Amino acid sequence: MESDEKLRSLMFTLTYMLMKRRRDLNNADIQRRNEVQRRIRHRQYFLQRQRRMLMMLIAQSTRSVSVARTRAWTNTESTDWWERVVMTEFQPSDWLERFRMSRETFFLLCGKLKPRLARQDTCLRPALPLEKRVAVALWRLASNVEYRTISTLFGVGRSTVCKCVREVCHAIAVMLRPLYLRTPSEQELEDAARLFGTRWGFPHCVGALGSLHVPIIAPTSNADNYWNSRGWLSVITQGAVNGLGQFWDVCTGFPGSTEHSAILQNSTLWATGCEGGLSPHNPPQSFMGRPLGYLMLGDAGYPLQPWLLKGYPESEGLSPGQRAFNHRLERARSVVDDAFLRLRARWQCLLKRNDCHMDVVPTMILACCVLHNVCEVHGDTFVEEWVEAVKQEENPQPADEVPASADDPSGEVVRVLYCEYFLQQETQRNQQEQQNRE
Repeated sequence: MESDEKLRSLMFTLTYMLMKRRRDLNNADIQRRNEVQRRIRHRQYFLQRQRRMLMMLIAQSTRSVSVARTRAWTNTESTDWWERVVMTEFQPSDWLERFRMSRETFFLLCGKLKPRLARQDTCLRPALPLEKRVAVALWRLASNVEYRTISTLFGVGRSTVCKCVREVCHAIAVMLRPLYLRTPSEQELEDAARLFGTRWGFPHCVGALGSLHVPIIAPTSNADNYWNSRGWLSVITQGAVNGLGQFWDVCTGFPGSTEHSAILQNSTLWATGCEGGLSPHNPPQSFMGRPLGYLMLGDAGYPLQPWLLKGYPESEGLSPGQRAFNHRLERARSVVDDAFLRLRARWQCLLKRNDCHMDVVPTMILACCVLHNVCEVHGDTFVEEWVEAVKQEENPQPADEVPASADDPSGEVVRVLYCEYFLQQETQRNQQEQQNRE
């Protein structure tokens, strides 16, 4: 009996020591994680402070040179800088560099946004002019500089800058999206198919599909969902473009860890494609002796469908027809890669880490896509030097790939038809070249 009591006492002591040891280890682990997070926050704070000081120095030392004379923006009071410098002295190159659009397009944009953004003066103070509010937002989208810098430059409060960016982006998404970023009409689909067939040599195609990861700071909740496969925080934007590189469908705001195929299947584009909405002709037009509707081109991150084609996985066992298909598809799909390149080069808030709140980021991305179309439609000059900033990007875009089991067998039937078509074209071209040499 006495030995049982000693054994129970010993067991109790051991259990207590083990539980205390586990608790100590857990506490030590929590303290270690808290210390790591504290150091990360301090590092981010000092990096943001250094960046802020650098942008302030850039803004204070910027000089805009004209042919007649050199003007120093820092010699003008901030409250007068918009009225006395931008509105009267800015040259066409200044408008392109600072607002990424021409003066004419800028005022056209303001006119279209006026019904939603116009404000009345009050007895306490006059309302901020519509043009100045739009300019504040465009400056932020084009440069991604901090609110403090823009506040000093335009002579307004930081909270005003934040409010301008939020309201202008929302107005662009609501008022301009139905005009510049919408599902193509029947005639526009026919024009797109004709353009892809003549320019890119891919008949029956009306668009190319791709995805873009936009870097962000760590959100306050569910931060783990935003880590992508490359190891940085991002939100994903899915975009469909026509043969001119203009977006006609955009779906954005998904965490960086989301698979591209899952984004597609949760978008209206998936329903449109599966229900035959891409093919206005009934019955569909003939291709290689078989009826075939319009379709789109994607990459390895999307499942193969009768209306969405992707390339064959590269291997030594590909047939000549499959190699020809891959070559034509990649050449035609380059239009969406080029569209995303121009989008990020023009609106560099998508290139650098976005420090806006997560409820603003999707609207900001959508507004940039709409503004991209506005500039492209109205023929605003794209400066190739802007691309250099994209080439120096520190965060490489992640690549996604879905297994072959997710592919639709009927999509493979369509892909085989294109392999035969492109192989016939190459054979005919080789025969023609041989006859010309003879």
